[in-house]
Amino acid sequence: MASLLDLDSSPQRVPRQVNPKGTKPRLQELSVKTTIISRYAFTAVSCTMFNQHAAATEGVFHFPVPAAAYVSNFTMIVGGRVYPSQVRPKEKRAKVVGEENNGKPGKKETTAKQNESEMEIFRMAVTIPGRNRAVFLLTYEELLERRLGLYEHVTRLQPLQLVGRLTVDITIVEHSSITHLEVLPLRNAKFPFTRGIPAKTESKPSPPVSTVIRQNETFCKISFSPTIFQQAKISTKGMLGDFVVRYDVEREMGIGDIQVLDGHFVHYFAPKDLPAVPKNVVFVIDSSASMLGPKIKQTKDALFTILRDLRPIDHFNLVTFSNRIRVWQPGKLVPVTPNNVRDAKKFIFMISPTGGTDINSAIQTGSSILSDYLSGSDAQNNSVSLLIFLTDGRPTVGLLETGGILGNAQSAAHRQFCIYTVGMGGDVDYRLLERMALENCGTMRRISEDADASAMLKGFYDEIGTPLLSDIRVEYSEDTVEYVTRHHFTNYFNGSEMVVAGKLTNRSADQLHVQLTASSSDRSIVMETDVPLRQREKETEQRVTKAQVGGMGAEGYVERLWGFLSVKDGLRERLRSHNGAEREEINRQATNLSLTYNFLTPLTQMVVEKPQVLADGSLAEAEPTEAPQTAKDDLHPDGVNGDTVQSLQRKKEQPSTFGKKPTKKSVTISKTSADGDPHFVVEFPLSKLTVCFNINGEPGHVLRLVTDHKHSGVTVNGKLIGAPAPPGSHKDQRTYFSSITIVVDKPRRSYIEISPRKVILDGLDRMLLPCSSSITVESNSLSVVIVANSNITVTIQGTIAFVILLHNYKNPAPYQRDHLGFYISKSKGLSKDTHGLLGQFLYEEVKLTELPMNITTLTETMETTKLKHPALKVKDRTVPVVKKSRRIYAGRQTVDCWFAKNNAAKLIDGQYQDYVVSHLFDTGDWPHRSNGL
Repeated sequence: MASLLDLDSSPQRVPRQVNPKGTKPRLQELSVKTTIISRYAFTAVSCTMFNQHAAATEGVFHFPVPAAAYVSNFTMIVGGRVYPSQVRPKEKRAKVVGEENNGKPGKKETTAKQNESEMEIFRMAVTIPGRNRAVFLLTYEELLERRLGLYEHVTRLQPLQLVGRLTVDITIVEHSSITHLEVLPLRNAKFPFTRGIPAKTESKPSPPVSTVIRQNETFCKISFSPTIFQQAKISTKGMLGDFVVRYDVEREMGIGDIQVLDGHFVHYFAPKDLPAVPKNVVFVIDSSASMLGPKIKQTKDALFTILRDLRPIDHFNLVTFSNRIRVWQPGKLVPVTPNNVRDAKKFIFMISPTGGTDINSAIQTGSSILSDYLSGSDAQNNSVSLLIFLTDGRPTVGLLETGGILGNAQSAAHRQFCIYTVGMGGDVDYRLLERMALENCGTMRRISEDADASAMLKGFYDEIGTPLLSDIRVEYSEDTVEYVTRHHFTNYFNGSEMVVAGKLTNRSADQLHVQLTASSSDRSIVMETDVPLRQREKETEQRVTKAQVGGMGAEGYVERLWGFLSVKDGLRERLRSHNGAEREEINRQATNLSLTYNFLTPLTQMVVEKPQVLADGSLAEAEPTEAPQTAKDDLHPDGVNGDTVQSLQRKKEQPSTFGKKPTKKSVTISKTSADGDPHFVVEFPLSKLTVCFNINGEPGHVLRLVTDHKHSGVTVNGKLIGAPAPPGSHKDQRTYFSSITIVVDKPRRSYIEISPRKVILDGLDRMLLPCSSSITVESNSLSVVIVANSNITVTIQGTIAFVILLHNYKNPAPYQRDHLGFYISKSKGLSKDTHGLLGQFLYEEVKLTELPMNITTLTETMETTKLKHPALKVKDRTVPVVKKSRRIYAGRQTVDCWFAKNNAAKLIDGQYQDYVVSHLFDTGDWPHRSNGL
């Protein structure tokens, strides 16, 4: 047996050396599994490396993570031993000069080539013992942002070597039907696709080879598993590119999609069929010497296209800056006309880059032009104002201090307009641009050196080029909700989406009352609804169960989404705060939320137990080290689109515009109406009489109900739909009003077309409103108020009001049809010349009289008895009537009336056929005789 001395005196073994570079471990497997449940994406990455050498070697795990995502877990398994991670509050410490990004604390790395769907590298280096494997497990979460009508999910595949088994699995589970789904070719330098811009191909782009798609109405499973040979055909260096999935869902008209789970809710709102709001836009373009070459050429190309897309309702101007400022149209905004667009293109064509970069003066000049216009008499009501600022550099002339530039920009904008910033290339102060946009309700975009700047700039403009709503505020029941995320949005742009999440304080409540107010063009909009909480929670639970097919747990996704948005809001508010104590409190709340949900954010750090390999190749006890952060700084390019951040605050501390309990709007209903089969009722206040009659029309006939076209400019027509008569009825069929159109010609032409399910409001622009939500749309001369599933009130000039009742059946019998009832609520603004089946009686007087009738009794003497029969005296006509009772207002009220038979013969002027018009928008004078009648 050898002694210790013998061992000590024997030659020492040479410590096991780490292999030099070039002998890196082989990637055996890379698996990326994503479950997207209602836009919220959970991604799990599993990477297996094998060190095929006898000596220990360094393995580097790196994976591109979307900049807007939060890493929620990282675990390593090295040599069969598990090394978990832990998220802790970030400790303040001095930066170490020259510190390498090798897993030491506080380091991060971004991709060298950034594009609009920006990625940041999560990187961890570890020593792998010889003939051993290392498994890296990474999970992250993100909320997909809707741009130009599509959600986009990107998986960047850059393993830097060919992978034995490479798989990407994406599962999508949505509440609404998936209306659009496409998997793009791999997006890389060879096949660049700009986010939000459809591929410029004549046919639909084909998915990458080996892609399999399985889809039904609300569920989709996408798999991508290229072999080594298929990978090599794309890139032998493992730079495959971005695997991109785009999709969209069906959107119901109304207040949006609200999902409830585990005491939390999320509200998605992306309205459609709204008119574009007038836009005031000033383009501020860098023309310094650094823009020379492809940058200025691509910028000009994009501006030429953007000018072509401006709408006639818009106003615009152009500013270029270097060390001097040039304004195309000094001191004003000009309307979009062919001549102005032509002259603007000439101005752009003549831009010649030279000089330095005076960012402060450029922002001040553009802001001054917008402010002067908005304070003048030419500014349009409810228009949206934007300043779009583009630069490729840092300030080199004028004011250079970041704080001063930001303060001046905020003072100049003064909440009158939003500033949107675009940075081109690598020599840009992106933090300055991002803070400038954030503090002024805008967003920032990055354009890399090798990107198609023209397409990306045009794509960014397209996102903000069509504003549909402004000053959007969403309120919820005060006694039911607290801790809501941002719920005030400055603007809503076509193709985007607003998302609000909140915590329910009263989980036993049956309903959640939601109210949304906004401005659209020259109208204000109020929408209200009551959400059945228990029903929504059951629906959401079913989706979570369905999402398990994706192989990842999606339990609690609504709460995690709430936490995700709350942290984002806290980080934004933190940067906007100028009060030290307030900033510290925001930091504390946002940090606590980050820790609660294990999010790696700018306020937290991830500590990982890192293995140490001994000289004999064995693993020593692990030592904790900090995993790299994916966040570059306090800001993420999230596409922030608002100014007032109200996150991390109790709902009851925020101003509310409605009470705790929803109140039903009361409407004034007169007896003068056409409802049911249709049954007409006319009230004569001066005569203190009520008269009723029926009109037995034909399906497809359009009846003139009210016409005052020459005076007030108002006409009302109703279209009939047929239905079989119920058993035992003396009629062969029934007819009902399936649609009613109100045409208004003064002060300008517009019309309201109403059906049992929707309202179309069309004038200078067009709006489509659902009858299932409570909505108020108001302008100076016209108001439309919808009480959900109940009635619609149309008020014109404040002196004319019509109420349309909604009769919708859940389970209609064969003889029942969804239909409308029409009531005249206010007629003061209609002239005495008003006509139509109802309009002709508004200023008429009738008199009750009697008609003598001789009745011969069949007796032996054949006696003749003289009786008196009630009648109405209308103008110079006498109309026999009988006493009847009629139910109106959906049967809630009964009126006694004098009934005129035979399609109201002699009661109405002319005949029934005189009131049949050619179409719903006919405003011709009475009498109107249709062809063939």
